[in-house]
Amino acid sequence: MTEVVDTVLFDLDDTLCTYRRSADEILAVAFDRLGVDPFFDAEGYVNRLGEFAQPGNDIRDTRRASFAGFADEAGLDTSVGHEVADIYTEERDQTNVAFVDGARRALETVTGEYRVGMVTDGDPWMQSQKLASLGIADRFEVVVHGGHDAPYKPDPEPFRVAMSELGADPARTVHVGNSLESDVTGALAAGVRAVWYANGVGAENPEPEPHHVVESMHRVAEEPWA
Repeated sequence: MTEVVDTVLFDLDDTLCTYRRSADEILAVAFDRLGVDPFFDAEGYVNRLGEFAQPGNDIRDTRRASFAGFADEAGLDTSVGHEVADIYTEERDQTNVAFVDGARRALETVTGEYRVGMVTDGDPWMQSQKLASLGIADRFEVVVHGGHDAPYKPDPEPFRVAMSELGADPARTVHVGNSLESDVTGALAAGVRAVWYANGVGAENPEPEPHHVVESMHRVAEEPWA
């Protein structure tokens, strides 16, 4: 018999909120300002961020290290990467975020009905600004920052840290996130029921297979695990 859920964990980026300006838009500004041809894009930046992350570093340090690495790979001086990173940081307003459609409703629905926590890959300096801007910092009993409080997802440890803080049983916990690679894989490794927010991505035969697939965050408000 499936256990009754009493705890809901959320991812933050592209699950509850999204930037109003894309990473590629900001990179275009940086490359144009420096007068250099683009030597990487946002997808490559995000996918390889973990290669350059050091424990305790915030996103600004990690970004400088990664952009310098990309510059070196492109045959450019690492200082060019540092300059791109500094412009990116200058242009990226962490408060300039908006709710994903349906996310506010989903969060309001579960608040008060469940223990609510967050497991996010992102440093406290960055993520706290987003939560404050959205006015939802007080909705979470615990926020675990992958890469700072525990390893990055999909390592199961950040999920375990959140559940330990909440006194939650994995069998009675669900995690809602948009990434198969980090959210679903990590939740399953921690023994947590995974809710994948597909957001227009081909939802047929996802790998790994989540317990629930939702195409809209409005569907989360309907508590598909109930």
